Amino acid sequence: MENDIAAAFVPFREGEGLAHGLPANAYTQDRFWQVECDTVLARNWVCVGFAHELAQVGDTVPVHVAGKPVLLVKNRKGNIGAFHNVCRHRCLTLVEEAKNVGKLIRCPYHAWSYDLEGALKASPYFGGKTEHQPEGFKAEDNSLIPVRVAIWHDWIFVNLDGNAEPFETCAAPLIERLAGIDFDLVRPVATLDFGEIATNWKFIMENFIEPYHVQFVHRTTTDQPLTDHYTIVDGLCLGSAVDLEQEDTGTKGGLAVSSRYLTLFPNFIVGRYFPDQLGVYLNIPLGPNRTAQKRVIYTTEGQVLSDAQIEDLKRLWWDVHKEDHEMCERLQHGRSSPVSTEGGVLSPHWEDSVRAFQELIVRCAFGDGEDATGNAKEELR
Repeated sequence: MENDIAAAFVPFREGEGLAHGLPANAYTQDRFWQVECDTVLARNWVCVGFAHELAQVGDTVPVHVAGKPVLLVKNRKGNIGAFHNVCRHRCLTLVEEAKNVGKLIRCPYHAWSYDLEGALKASPYFGGKTEHQPEGFKAEDNSLIPVRVAIWHDWIFVNLDGNAEPFETCAAPLIERLAGIDFDLVRPVATLDFGEIATNWKFIMENFIEPYHVQFVHRTTTDQPLTDHYTIVDGLCLGSAVDLEQEDTGTKGGLAVSSRYLTLFPNFIVGRYFPDQLGVYLNIPLGPNRTAQKRVIYTTEGQVLSDAQIEDLKRLWWDVHKEDHEMCERLQHGRSSPVSTEGGVLSPHWEDSVRAFQELIVRCAFGDGEDATGNAKEELR
């Protein structure tokens, strides 16, 4: 990493007194975004989709991972695989929108075709007027390039560089904190697609894992007093929680419920709302100041909701999210001020989870080839 980028992070690591947040260029600079793509987002397990959205053999969903095109595919055995979403001929992106491709993934440019396991099946006239395969060309050497994939219940993760620790190792703290849920009874009941938000993806994550803002930003949509909250810092699982006696999961127009706000570094978010609701967020980083977000609402314990109750839940969570989005977009805008050069000051009590998240970012960005589970081999230069 170039020295001028690294220098901006020295106050973050070496500042005295209360901890400061990441410097402004961690959220605004194209050069740091590229470093982040090559490290944070390439070396770790990144959430990219929902398994239930690939229900039929031949279903495909194109996604962006670390700024690179990746294709999710439901293959002939009913498994979900992932490939770099480019044809081996001229590297055209193969699929631009979610669709069922049937038995073959066909390039629209020159009709090179691949089966659902990624094997090249046709390269028409590549060798000439009557030859499909020129001398020295081997179809097996020109298959789609796979991407390492892990499916955890309904959630799809990929590891772009293929070198991260096994998913179960990385996710162990989160898996333990969700113990007790019978995932056979978990059902998706609604999806909220928020499209693009004008903010850096890290602000979305940081906002979720700190409870400090809840009673101020969400005072009309939730009833969860700040004093009842506590933070969670457990390896790659960061977040917060609240324990209440009253339970209302939002089907009556408000949220007053014991909750667990959990994340798996870098971009996975799951909210557990007792006694019988989950919310999972898909956060796709698109650039220094753009993030795409979708939320799926799940019921647990076999709970059945009426259409009216589902609509109430959708309205509630849409409102809650838009409150958060406004704050995140204003955080992004604030990073254009010279006041934010060295980052804001963090609460040692309410924002220790934010600090832990930011330290993982720095470890990945400045370490020597490490994912977030490893120890950084290099300090800041």
